[in-house]
Amino acid sequence: MAEVRLVGVSKIFPGGVRAVDNVNLEIKDKEFLVLVGPSGCGKSTTLRMIAGLEEISEGEIYIGDRLVNDVPPKDRDIAMVFQNYALYPHMTVEENLEFGLKLRKVPKEERKRRVREAAEILDIVHLLDRKPKALSGGQRQRVAVGRAIVRQPKVFLFDEPLSNLDAKLRVQMRTEISKLHMRLQATMIYVTHDQVEAMTMGDRIVVMKDGIVQQVDDPLSLYDHPCNRFVAGFIGSPPMNFMEGTIVSDNGLVFNEGNIQVRIPDKYHEALKPYVNKKVIFGIRPEDIYDPSYGAELHDKQEVTARVEVIEPMGSEIFLYLTTGKTPFVARVEPHVKAQVDEMRKLYFNMDKAHFFDAETDRSILFDARAKEAVGAAR
Repeated sequence: MAEVRLVGVSKIFPGGVRAVDNVNLEIKDKEFLVLVGPSGCGKSTTLRMIAGLEEISEGEIYIGDRLVNDVPPKDRDIAMVFQNYALYPHMTVEENLEFGLKLRKVPKEERKRRVREAAEILDIVHLLDRKPKALSGGQRQRVAVGRAIVRQPKVFLFDEPLSNLDAKLRVQMRTEISKLHMRLQATMIYVTHDQVEAMTMGDRIVVMKDGIVQQVDDPLSLYDHPCNRFVAGFIGSPPMNFMEGTIVSDNGLVFNEGNIQVRIPDKYHEALKPYVNKKVIFGIRPEDIYDPSYGAELHDKQEVTARVEVIEPMGSEIFLYLTTGKTPFVARVEPHVKAQVDEMRKLYFNMDKAHFFDAETDRSILFDARAKEAVGAAR
């Protein structure tokens, strides 16, 4: 296998539109890297440039130690799995798996061996004589993955391979691809718009917006220490709650939204002092908002009162959609919490998990402080 490096890579379309802007990435050998972001953020274009299916406007791409800017796709030693499967309808599953090897003039016995191995890995041996029209969506996707496996490439590329599957199959195939990565010990680059896929599959995640890499980190670090408001809101389901307000000095520091005021833990004062009497964006995740009957033991809890707008029972938890009268937010609470629509309800904010963002730049004010805190805890 091989590492992949992108150095200052950009894609500029006619009219000066920068679909990808100055991407610098180093994908390690045997790593599972996920590119994630909303539609149009440039993640698929980046993948296609690695594959050689899209011409690079600026920068360099290396696969292993080899500069591949001018190397055609067939010579890059990569295999790509597409969203729409791209199977030949007139061929059987076995013929589909074998086709790329035939083009490369791999001997027949070697072809048969590789096809059999891939079919056994993906549990599609019983499908080898069928044609694609006789397969379900999940089976077709397995065949598409199998076609990549038989190539034995240096790098596997996946372009939203699960987006055409139903919810249950997506979960199943996520697990299958993760197991495949562990079994093959291959370098894999995976594109998705689904942050759940990104969080559950990736060794590291690259979050993109408007062609620009926002943050690269492992899933938990990305979740706990987002570098800006976009990353904080994109990663997590339901997404992080945001409230606009002011930092005020009142025997310590307090965030004042207008209808709610919450005290800020002492450990964040140094980072937030320059923002006293300035507008900031306060962020808190739904799972860091507690009902008093379950959050009594929190050290840095702050009580707030809000009106219940909607109640969504999820079985293992309840989503409460609330409003302060000025700002809507969501709380993820225990399944036994009794709530009623239109009631004024007291809740605890776990201020130890609070986030603050610069109102002008959207950068996380606590990013550096939290990073130091995480390093200290690791020691």
